[in-house]
Amino acid sequence: MTDVERATAADRQQVVETVVAAFDRDPAFRFFFQDPVTRDAEAAVFAGALFDQRVTPGTTWVIDGGRSVAMWDAPGGWSDEEEKLAVSDEALARLDDYHRAVQVFFPRRPSKFWYLGVLATHPSHAGRRLGREVMKPGLAAAAAAGLPAYLETTNEANVAMYQRAGWRVSGSTHLDDLPIWVLTQ
Repeated sequence: MTDVERATAADRQQVVETVVAAFDRDPAFRFFFQDPVTRDAEAAVFAGALFDQRVTPGTTWVIDGGRSVAMWDAPGGWSDEEEKLAVSDEALARLDDYHRAVQVFFPRRPSKFWYLGVLATHPSHAGRRLGREVMKPGLAAAAAAGLPAYLETTNEANVAMYQRAGWRVSGSTHLDDLPIWVLTQ
């Protein structure tokens, strides 16, 4: 049995390491952070900011101290106001463009859905179905509230994985050459 626990600030370093390692070849992270010299550092700043936004409200769950992580936004938790990240201006512009491209697929009122912003398992723990386990508390919270859950991916292989976990494609778009699939449950 795998223990899924609510993340605490003590999990931050491992979560950041997991996200950076898991998204090393991810099309979205490659799109956001294009400079190979600064990519890992900018990805770590971004992952840390995502964790910091979600750990206090208690919408981040981990397995094994962060070897697998699901970072959710609860209803009303989605914000169009992002803190200024310590990444390049070019990366910030791409992140803003991405946010605008996907937000049109979500309900207009953030109080009407749960959003799975990040699901990551460290590559050394991949293939154990930890991602499915760690996303369950957010899905259960959405179901208990009678609300849909949303996520998006830019990795075509992830679409089939999410579909096997009960998600369905509800929309798709492109940002430059980056395909984006939006899924709901």
